[in-house]
Amino acid sequence: MKLRGTLLTVLLAGAFGLCVGPFYWLAMAATQDNKDVFSWPPKLLPGGHLMENLQGLQESIGLTRVLLNTLLVAGLQTVGAVVVSVLAGYAFAKFDFRGRNLFFVLLLSTLVIPDTVMLIPIFQMMMDLGLIDSYESVILPGLVTPFGIFLMRQALRSMPDELLDAARVDGAGELRVLWRIVIPVNRPIIAALALFVFLGGWNQFVWPLIALRSPEMYTLPVATATLQGLATTNYAQVLLAGAIAAIPVMALFLVLQRQFISGLLAGATKE
Repeated sequence: MKLRGTLLTVLLAGAFGLCVGPFYWLAMAATQDNKDVFSWPPKLLPGGHLMENLQGLQESIGLTRVLLNTLLVAGLQTVGAVVVSVLAGYAFAKFDFRGRNLFFVLLLSTLVIPDTVMLIPIFQMMMDLGLIDSYESVILPGLVTPFGIFLMRQALRSMPDELLDAARVDGAGELRVLWRIVIPVNRPIIAALALFVFLGGWNQFVWPLIALRSPEMYTLPVATATLQGLATTNYAQVLLAGAIAAIPVMALFLVLQRQFISGLLAGATKE
């Protein structure tokens, strides 16, 4: 038993190192000078070039503006996608209307379509609406998430109809039922969905690269790609940008981790 415990501890420590090691190296490399990033042996202690690299990012890509752009896009996408997913999932789960199952099957079928296939139709749609090179062109395509609608529909199906009917008998409208009963009960699922959507919106690269043409409107992933030059690349600044990009997502997960884990467990046990 003691040997088994020792082996398990070693395995867990190794797994922990494999998970945390790259992030630690990323954080340390972001504080180094460009020539020291790939030195051997690697430098595993903080360097003295953090402020220099931050200043370089501010001058080269406008770091503050880029972060605000990314936060705006990801935040509005998250709020909009959660609202649409909750409303659509509620309708699919609790309302009996003609073609409900057909529409739901068509919705699920879009999950097997690669996102790259939809780039040209979405670009043409945004072009026809005159929204290219605007925040709307990046935000609007992310407001409808088939996975989010599916997740909310499956979660809401397990809610007792008697509970909702009792609220309606007391005079509550559908929106009040949704706000006072459905959302509080399913808060863990909604928090998990919000985290997934925010992560996707924060890290999306291909579509913003196509839709945005003005450097002052770039999001962080697009702006980071411009740091790679034809002759030389300041990898210290690139790694610092990557480290900065990871901070909001990690912070959001730490804040919502209890709801996130509860949402995953609830989604795994609901029938």
